[in-house]
Amino acid sequence: MHNIKIRQHIIDRVISRRGKFHLFERLEAKSTALIIIDMQNTFLSPGGAAEVPKGRDIVENINILASEIRRLGGHIVWITHGNHNHKKLSDWPNFFNYFVSEEVRQQTIISLSPGGEGQKIWNKLNVSPEDSTVFKNRYSAFTPGSSPLERRLRSFGIDTILVAGTKTNVCCESTARDAMMLDFKTIMVSDCCAALSDEEHRATLETFIQQFGDVMTSKELCKIIEK
Repeated sequence: MHNIKIRQHIIDRVISRRGKFHLFERLEAKSTALIIIDMQNTFLSPGGAAEVPKGRDIVENINILASEIRRLGGHIVWITHGNHNHKKLSDWPNFFNYFVSEEVRQQTIISLSPGGEGQKIWNKLNVSPEDSTVFKNRYSAFTPGSSPLERRLRSFGIDTILVAGTKTNVCCESTARDAMMLDFKTIMVSDCCAALSDEEHRATLETFIQQFGDVMTSKELCKIIEK
């Protein structure tokens, strides 16, 4: 897990701008959703096509937070990433043609194929039958056409989103930024997100708390979420 903290000069800057560090002092569980992004075999399996080793370190924290939110009547949404590729045609050609090298393209295509092993949620995560699942085909689950996430959340009466998963600085950040732009109250859960390095993880959290939402630990959240 990332052993980092937001630096003091960032904290001072945030407090100077808005008069306090954390945006929210109380959250109502029934209007809150924990969205858990890309905690699937593609990203958590050792040696996987897009392995994020520290993703395995946040599993316990995610399980604990999800259990508490369920208990209080909140919502859990598991989001997995996948892309269709067929006969050299893709639903995300820009990514597969330019961001993935020829040497690893086929492995990536297989791993991100909908319905494949790479799509399965990591087996140490506790998924409940009452949870929701959403499939996305872009970094952000809120990008138009990427997934039905916004429609699903609106139908549940959700106004607050807690973001967990991997990578902190890619799919988690992209989704969290878009959530704020769509006027959801948005919090990135620092000890429930993972990146490839401490530096990338911290950079995202420090940017996010200044301009896009809040950053809290799972323990801090458990103290302010109420029925």
